[in-house]
Amino acid sequence: MKTINLLVTFFVLLLFAGFLNPALHAAEEYPNIVLIISDDQHWGDYGFMGHSVLKTPCLDRLAEQGLLFTRGYVPASLCCPSLASLITGQYPHQHRITSNDPPLPEGMKKGEFYKTQAYRDGRNMMIEQMKKAPTLPKLLAQHGYLSMQTGKWWLGDYSSGGFTHGMTKGGRHGDDGLKIGRDTMKPITDFLDLAAKEKKPFFLWYAPMLPHDPHDPPEQFLNNYKDKTNSIHQAKYWGNVERFDNTCGQLLDELEQRGLNEKTIVAYVCDNGWIQDQNSHRFAPKSKQSQYDGGLRTPIIVRWTGHITPNRNNTHSVSSLDIVPTLLKLAGLEKDTSQPGIDLLDSNAVESRKAVFGECFTHDFVDLLRPEKNLRFRWMIEDGWKLIVPQSGERTGIELYYLTDDPNETKNLAQSQQQEQRIESMLSKLNSFYDPQKP
Repeated sequence: MKTINLLVTFFVLLLFAGFLNPALHAAEEYPNIVLIISDDQHWGDYGFMGHSVLKTPCLDRLAEQGLLFTRGYVPASLCCPSLASLITGQYPHQHRITSNDPPLPEGMKKGEFYKTQAYRDGRNMMIEQMKKAPTLPKLLAQHGYLSMQTGKWWLGDYSSGGFTHGMTKGGRHGDDGLKIGRDTMKPITDFLDLAAKEKKPFFLWYAPMLPHDPHDPPEQFLNNYKDKTNSIHQAKYWGNVERFDNTCGQLLDELEQRGLNEKTIVAYVCDNGWIQDQNSHRFAPKSKQSQYDGGLRTPIIVRWTGHITPNRNNTHSVSSLDIVPTLLKLAGLEKDTSQPGIDLLDSNAVESRKAVFGECFTHDFVDLLRPEKNLRFRWMIEDGWKLIVPQSGERTGIELYYLTDDPNETKNLAQSQQQEQRIESMLSKLNSFYDPQKP
């Protein structure tokens, strides 16, 4: 009887000490998470990717300190669906947010449409899809995480994604959220103060509209590139890239000064690519919104000081859909069964996966509920080969590139008889991934 009483007393002491209540020790037991997302940046526009002109010292340092995949991909080359995939870990055809805007009525201008009830109704349907999805903030809430949205956010106010805190109230692109990085970093420092005060682990979504147009870098950055190109548009874009890098440095310095490096996972990715048009502020072909690597490829970094061994992987293709499963695993949580990505720290999973997939849709929805109606292209990459299949599925429109030798996709090998068997094999796998004829 005495032994039983001692055991009961010991159990009660453990309970009050918090050892049996994870929430009481969450800030110590669970890592903080910071996800940095650049906006409209080419996969090669970094110092650590070998750019001969651009200066990105802060991201260069992050890449050196973390696990770097130079051959990362987003499933879609358009910001709203790409960001929706980042937060959910799902393909656009799964979460159904395939496009930026609801269907545009024929003959109506965009500015007029944004003021209509039809636009608001369409946007609300998109928001409802997000509310149904298993987002990273929702899943982290199981461990008591506070979560903060800053920057780009298309789908209602921050709470629609499961964030506990945020800047965006519901406007297109992200309204007040777009001040982060461009005008201020204070909402982030305030949030870090709050998390420390409440002794809770935190997740921070840092997605400033940078280097995204408008390319209006301060003179200190623009001056670094004016004499490096004959195009002022190129110089302004490059200046905005360095401007973005500088804000990343401010954020990373803040974590270090607070002694949070060994307690915080930092992940990096870009939402979609960009190739600067030399004669205007717009993007050039084969970049944003396209089915090519100029719009789809991005480096992916995961750093956790003292926990993840720094390494550079130039060989294996990975997906932005892998970020959610990786972060959940590090936080001691399992991914949702609807999330197809893998743990990037699992080298066997990375090496054994044969292919990554994606899909490109229309900028404006054609149909808000049927993804296949908005589809433009499907694509996949396997062993350095990239297959692109148009929505029609017609063989004449198929493209095939060997990215290992042709990273800019200049030589379409789809008509080569030597590649017929390869195309048939890849097409079969692509149809298994997503067949729009079988929604």
